[in-house]
Amino acid sequence: MAAIIQDDSEKDSSPSMINFLLNASRPVKRFISVSYDLAAIPVAVYLALALRHGTVLPPIGEATLLATLITSVITTLLFVKLGLYRAVVRFMTGTAFTTLGLGVTVSALVLATSSFLTQAAMPRSSLIIYLFTSFALLGIPRLFIRSVVSQLSKAKAEPVIIYGAGNQGVALVNALSGSQSYHPNAFIDDCEQKQKITIHGLKVHAPAELEALSEKYGARKVLLALGRTGMSQRKALIEKLTDLQLEILTAPSVTDIINGKARVEEVREVEIEDLLGRDCVAPREDLLASNIEGKIVLITGAGGSIGSELSRQALLKRPHKLILLELNEYSLYAIEQELIKTKAASALETQIIPILGSVQKQNRLENIFRSFRVDTIYHAAAYKHVPMVEHNVVEGVRNNVFGTWYCAEAAIAAGVERFVLISTDKAVRPTNVMGASKRLAELVLQALSERQSDTLFCMVRFGNVLGSSGSVVPLFRKQIREGGPITVTHPDIIRYFMTIPEASQLVIQAGAMGKGGDVFVLDMGEPVKITDLARKMIRLSGLTERTAKNPNGDIDIQFSGLRPGEKLYEELLVGENVEGTDHPRIMTANEVHLGWPETHNLINRLDRACHEFRVEDVIKLLLEAPAAYTSQGHSPDWVLNASQG
Repeated sequence: MAAIIQDDSEKDSSPSMINFLLNASRPVKRFISVSYDLAAIPVAVYLALALRHGTVLPPIGEATLLATLITSVITTLLFVKLGLYRAVVRFMTGTAFTTLGLGVTVSALVLATSSFLTQAAMPRSSLIIYLFTSFALLGIPRLFIRSVVSQLSKAKAEPVIIYGAGNQGVALVNALSGSQSYHPNAFIDDCEQKQKITIHGLKVHAPAELEALSEKYGARKVLLALGRTGMSQRKALIEKLTDLQLEILTAPSVTDIINGKARVEEVREVEIEDLLGRDCVAPREDLLASNIEGKIVLITGAGGSIGSELSRQALLKRPHKLILLELNEYSLYAIEQELIKTKAASALETQIIPILGSVQKQNRLENIFRSFRVDTIYHAAAYKHVPMVEHNVVEGVRNNVFGTWYCAEAAIAAGVERFVLISTDKAVRPTNVMGASKRLAELVLQALSERQSDTLFCMVRFGNVLGSSGSVVPLFRKQIREGGPITVTHPDIIRYFMTIPEASQLVIQAGAMGKGGDVFVLDMGEPVKITDLARKMIRLSGLTERTAKNPNGDIDIQFSGLRPGEKLYEELLVGENVEGTDHPRIMTANEVHLGWPETHNLINRLDRACHEFRVEDVIKLLLEAPAAYTSQGHSPDWVLNASQG
């Protein structure tokens, strides 16, 4: 029993010693390193002499001891100068060991010089042997510690497989070499020429071997390092991987790494755009710059999802002044600070002017537009959350309809050249107040476009954008992290999706094409069934859906029913009269609208109904407008129902 206890204590002593060394403070570690080197150098001299004379007791006189002492002190000071004691041993690279070799070479020269000056009995061949004995005694312990730490890290790190053996994959392996989070075990690559070769100690395998490799290494995660692979190829690959019940993560793009936006080891969940498989069309630079470069540009709702991205895109096109109009103080502060950093990083001279204000105050708007001599306005300020506007009808109409009207009238009065409205696919045959209010805002601008010709009005209509407030994607991710369930309103509901940067670029380009009263429609690609999206996100997390056939699954999907005003699918066109433009992703629609007198009469009546908080009359007037609005029965407006209760 005593022997067993003794053996166990011996087994535990090595890890505890390693942990002590790793967890010690930097001064303690440096003291240990210096002390070891001061002791190792004399031992290296002794070994060199013993090997040279072929005896355990070589002739060592006082002169030799003095030369050895001088060599030890000078070598240690040299190592300090070379920075070897600043290097963290566990992370020492090949460069550090090259520096160590240089230090050892200089140490041999110091030994030769000190031996000559002290007249020590030091054969020349022993100096050559000293090069090897000193490098071994000084380098091997450092290699040993690095190796032990590496093995300890690998034991703690989660095994993963890297998909992609290109530059990004190799960079990812290098970045994870000292990581305690992930330990790469193998490469997967579609290129047959790379398969079966070894890169950085990892063998490259064919995709067909992925499932077997995951079982062999116990890897439950695949890290995608796909470099510049096109979106359609990414989608096809991810679709193929979703059936393996492995969690799929992706490494940052090389561009983001170079720009400092991300580190290569910052793996993250697969982005929703990877699931859409939609390749972006390169923007036309002439259209992007047409109404921005050198001009005074104002963006309403500049702190929102679309408004903030429009601000980013506009700043890069070097306007003379960029005015950010926003009602929410924090949102305005956040986008201003971000743009200031971008301006400094890109050496831009644009003046950034943040202004707190509401689009419902025409006098204030006109004063702003006149004071700054605004050339171009992108009107992104709106209430866009369908159920929220259904419950707050008057404020939704006030902001979306009258906010647009007042902003447009102020633009005309101030001589603004171009006014671009950010509209929505929910404005087409709307079944909710939000969509109807946006369609009425379009009608107001079309009528104003006919009433005058000084300010050019156009509107750009598109569907859901990824990452916007209220988007289903972050909601689904949160629900998956919490163990479910995922809530979907209806099993058959579908939506169009587009990334915010692409939508913003297309808005700017479409606005440059406007001739007056135009309704531009963006090509949103293929519609996405929300239930299918939820299922893919479950599988990409390495989990399974809980169903009647699979009661032991991880996450179940529950259907909560359509929310007030919500449609099963959205449309982008009111009629069939649509034409293409010079841009493959932008179309223009010719739609029925009223003249200014009829429009003015309608919005004046709507103004009175809103002022008197007559919600039912507001809805009747929206139904009366040529907006193809279909009410879904009794309004769920909170104030209306409270007053009737």
